[in-house]
Amino acid sequence: MLDICKLKNIGTLPLLSAQKNNTVGNSNSDPTFPNPGMYQLDVTLKRGSNLAARDRGGTSDPYVKFKIGGKEVFRSKTIQKNLNPVWEDKVSFLIENLKEPLYVKVFDYDFGLQDDFMGSAFLDLTTLELQSAKDIALNLKDPQHPEHVLGTIYLYVVLSQKDNCCMDMFQTQSLRISDSHRKSHFWRGVVSITLIEGQDLKAMDANGLSDPYVKFRLGHQKYKSKTLPKTLNPQWREQFNMHLFEEQGGIIDITVWDKDAGKRDDFIGRCQVDLSALSKEQTHKLKLNLEEGEGCLVLLVTLTASAAISVSDLSVSCLEDQKERKEILRRYSLMRSFSNFNDVGFLQVKVIRAEGLMAADVTGKSDPFCVVELNNDRLMTHTVYKNLNPAWKKVFTFNVNDVHSVLEVTVYDEDRDRSADFLGKVAIPLLSIQNGEQKAYVLKNKQLTGPTKGVIYLEIDVIFNAVKASLATLVPKEQKYLEEEPRLSKQLLLRNFIRMKRCVMVLINAAYYINSCFDWDSPQRSLAAFLIFLLVVWNFEMYMIPLALLLLLAWNYFLIVSGKDNRTQDMVMEDMLEDEEEEDDKDDKDGEKKGFMNKLYAIQEVCVSVQGVLDEVASIGERIKNTFNWTVPFLTWLAIIALCLLTAVLYFIPLRYIVLLWGINKFTKKIRCPYMIDNNELLDFLSRVPSDVQLVQYRELKPDLSHSPSKRKKNNLG
Repeated sequence: MLDICKLKNIGTLPLLSAQKNNTVGNSNSDPTFPNPGMYQLDVTLKRGSNLAARDRGGTSDPYVKFKIGGKEVFRSKTIQKNLNPVWEDKVSFLIENLKEPLYVKVFDYDFGLQDDFMGSAFLDLTTLELQSAKDIALNLKDPQHPEHVLGTIYLYVVLSQKDNCCMDMFQTQSLRISDSHRKSHFWRGVVSITLIEGQDLKAMDANGLSDPYVKFRLGHQKYKSKTLPKTLNPQWREQFNMHLFEEQGGIIDITVWDKDAGKRDDFIGRCQVDLSALSKEQTHKLKLNLEEGEGCLVLLVTLTASAAISVSDLSVSCLEDQKERKEILRRYSLMRSFSNFNDVGFLQVKVIRAEGLMAADVTGKSDPFCVVELNNDRLMTHTVYKNLNPAWKKVFTFNVNDVHSVLEVTVYDEDRDRSADFLGKVAIPLLSIQNGEQKAYVLKNKQLTGPTKGVIYLEIDVIFNAVKASLATLVPKEQKYLEEEPRLSKQLLLRNFIRMKRCVMVLINAAYYINSCFDWDSPQRSLAAFLIFLLVVWNFEMYMIPLALLLLLAWNYFLIVSGKDNRTQDMVMEDMLEDEEEEDDKDDKDGEKKGFMNKLYAIQEVCVSVQGVLDEVASIGERIKNTFNWTVPFLTWLAIIALCLLTAVLYFIPLRYIVLLWGINKFTKKIRCPYMIDNNELLDFLSRVPSDVQLVQYRELKPDLSHSPSKRKKNNLG
């Protein structure tokens, strides 16, 4: 039997008002309906006649909505450019109160604008006879001008009474009443759209600027972006999803408008995206020139097939095909290190299943789906409805441009009426992946600081070229378009201050140690320091600086191998957990917090800037420390190679030649490459090294397998 609770997830099916204690709302005194019960209304929307013209060409693009009790129960297909449309749409629904009339509303589909009202009418259901087919003509009217007739809608209706024993059978059979209507409610894909920015838009205001916003339309679905004031180069950075239904042609209509207070908004331009021209399971960056206007829009569009159309099987894995695997390994072999520097590697992610997820619905279940992100590439699985232990068995592949990127896997609960609910997330640095190993990752909260309910099983493979990866380390990181805007937080400000203080204290303690040598607090140590000082100063050469750093790296490696790990991630973890506890206890200090926060918000911009600077400085200090602590061995080995080369250069080449070459390069760089983006290779390298906060976020949590459903099942069998 079909689970009626699942119907909301495949579209608005024409079932209305489930049976309630075998009672109905119609009057028992009505002789036409002697016995109370549930009724079935079969309606055929046949055609329309002499409908109102709403378009400039003297035509309309009409479609019809049916409502009962204020709820929409059916929406017809749209007939293009026709005032006498023929629909022949069939629909059936259940009714328990015949005093609620059938409300019929007709609209004109309008590209890029609000749909125009074309008239409405009511069908009094108490005038119908049981088991009797009837042709009905409804005159459409405007409630504000009831004297005018706006056309006629022709229906064919049959009303019948349903016994209680037939209810479940009807709910199942109702899916087959109209194949065309049913088909229109199954979606065959999810379109994930990220509106990044607009460039050189047309000025619509007297000040030479505009207040632009964007409207998207895919079939009956609409989305409107936020309005950005006074700019011709807006930065929206908004992400949203649309469903691609069977009946739609796969064209996204996009219009750009200028917000005009008190007047009708001005049209800036339009463009379209043909989804049929885009490959599935791949993120496309599109730059669309605006027609009938100026400028362009920049979008990220990803089309993911639904489970109803393409259920991915793990057998489609590229790396399991030996021929394809050899080709991928050859593509990223050391022999091809100097071809296509942007193609650094290949990533394959198998999203297998999840267990013990959080219940997000009132039924005690969830409708989970999974989003896999690598930088700006964003792919999705299908939704598994009414399940806390979903099995997706989906395979995703990505091209890797930066091997220091972090793979983010997030589980959401689908909700058709609002945005998806967060269920859990994991962040996995690519360099920490162990190829071909199926692992259980404990889901974390949004801040990635602590566990939430559930475990997700992934199998990840990453293949990359080490030479290309090393060269990519010295160029700016790819900008991520969807990032949360910085906001003021007392806990975050305090945490960044503590991190900054911790880095500064390292320098202060080093200064105290050196000063203690001058003060001869320990004669043996001071004598040794004095002899080293004489030897180093007398024999100093520039190559000794990178050589000393190499010795420091070797010393820290020796400490790690010997079990004396001096890394301090646990201290940062404690700080972050304390921040969360303070957040939880904020209600107990409501009055005190209000006074403090009011003062902070008065200088919000300054505080946010200070907060960002503290974070940046603390992160740089922690990244330098983590480079020497062998936190990411790949980067540490890269630093060793660079320091060895620098040592050799400084040893064999006089310093004045090095400075001369450096100055010539700096002075001539803009002449040789006018459009080169200026960057600092050292800072670019450090940006790949995780800070202590990121290490906590990337840390794997050990799953509690004793609570997994499969474990419980084994225990029960035992």
